[in-house]
Parts: sequence; C-alpha cells; structure tokens
Amino acid sequence: MIQDMTVQNQCAVGVYLGGKHLRVGRVRNNIVEASLALEIDNHNSEEVILKDIMDAIDQVFNEDVGGIGIGVPSLVDVSKGIVYNVEHMPSWREVHLGDLLSDRYKVGVYVNNDANCFAIGEKYFGKAKKYANLVGIVVGVGLGAGVITDNHLYSGTNCGAGEFGCIPYRDHNYEYYCTTQYFETKYGLKPDVLYRRAKKQDKIALAILEQFGFDFGQAVKTILYAYDPECIVIGGNVSRFFPYFEEYMWKAVRKFQYEKTIEKLKIEVSEQPDIAVLGAAALYYDAISK
Repeated sequence: MIQDMTVQNQCAVGVYLGGKHLRVGRVRNNIVEASLALEIDNHNSEEVILKDIMDAIDQVFNEDVGGIGIGVPSLVDVSKGIVYNVEHMPSWREVHLGDLLSDRYKVGVYVNNDANCFAIGEKYFGKAKKYANLVGIVVGVGLGAGVITDNHLYSGTNCGAGEFGCIPYRDHNYEYYCTTQYFETKYGLKPDVLYRRAKKQDKIALAILEQFGFDFGQAVKTILYAYDPECIVIGGNVSRFFPYFEEYMWKAVRKFQYEKTIEKLKIEVSEQPDIAVLGAAALYYDAISK
C-alpha cells in the first residue's frame, strides 16, 4: 500500500498529555504549523486539568481542523474515548475525554495511549513510512509499544496490545531489565550520568550497556515471535544509548530461530522531535484512511 498523502493534507490537532507536561499542535502537510508546550499541575482536579487542555487546544484550533487526536499514558477505551487511571494524575480515574472534547469542538476525537501514538506517528511521519507492519517501542522509565499491522494501528480489545514490558523475564519482567529502572535499581546510576560516562568510553558504563543490549535483544526476539514486523522503531529516553548497546542487541537477535526474518528486519531509532504531537494527530489520519 502506498500511503495516501491526501490524508495528511487534512488539518488535525495533536495533543500529548504526559503527567505535568502538555503539548498541543496543529498539524498539516507533515508539519506542525502551530504549537505550544506547557507544564500543568498534574495534582489538580479532573475539571481543572481538562480546562487546561481545552485552553491549550483553543490556541491552535481553527475552522480547518477536521479532527483531534490525543495520547495519554493510561489504559484507554478506544471506542468510547474513555481514559482510566492516567499515570501521575491522581484525579483522572475515569474521564470521558472523547465525548468532552467532541462536544466542545464538534469534530471527531481519537484517544489512545502514548505508545500507540508513537507507533502510528512513526508510520506517518518518521522512520517507518514505507513499512506496512511495524512495532514502535518507547523506552524510558517504562517500556511500552504500539503495533501497526497492514498499515493501521492495532490497539487490541482493551488497548493492551504491545505491553511487552509486562512479559516475565528472568526474575522480573522486560520493563525491569530494559528501561532506566535497570540503570538506577541495579547500578545506582542516573541515565544522564551513565550516558556521560559511556560517551567517555568508561569501561564500567560500556559493560552495563553491553548487558542491557543483550536483555533488550531478548525483548526484540519476543516481539518478533509475537508480531513478525518488518521494522522496529525505538524512541524514548533510552534510544540515545542505542550506539552503545546496538552491537550486543543484534548478537542476541541473530540467535532468533528464523534466519530469513532477521535478514529482512530493520531496527531504527526515532529522529522526529515532534513525535508526541505528530503521533497524536496521526490517530485522526489513521481513522480516516480506513
């Protein structure tokens, strides 16, 4: 399938809500043509935070906007636009976000979790444009992933597709070994400190990232067995470490049972700085292209 570029001629608003960080942008023709980023008090009431979001959308919304996409770090009822138990926002336990925004702006509203937004954003605006089947992995404090099959986002029945971090691995799970938790819990090193030491070719830092690469490679193999993607795109804070663990990741991945799969597989690192907003907007493009 050749991606229909006329879809992206449509104007959409993308919203990323990540705890106290709120980013909003108006997207058209592959660019964010108006945007703002601000901090909100994530401990405020549901109503106050909702007003913050609407006030931000108001600043970029215009009559050209055909739809709004919003990514949140939570479980989402995609069909109803309801978000549950948003991370780092205690008051947001069950918010009917889709209905509230569609009632105000009179356009279609599409809500999904942030990892799914990352994946569909990379499909439309990033490293995965030419692939029909891919997995986008967001690696930071946690490990989440979004799955694209036959050019469209697959969220699963309960928006739970791609939760590879929860899969048991060793004595914990992949999220323990393949995120910044590993650096801090196992070695007492903040990611920034480890990164600086790795850049200086510190032997201990490089050895830590060698082990990290091996464990991350095991997670990649699990993804391959589950979804058999053409491409995996890595984003999030840990992606900057990629040059230091890539070799060891591939050593583990090449032990995958099916050699032809590995010959064809592409593993990329996201380079799109606006992926949070673009990925949210891509929810709209994905919906209208079906």
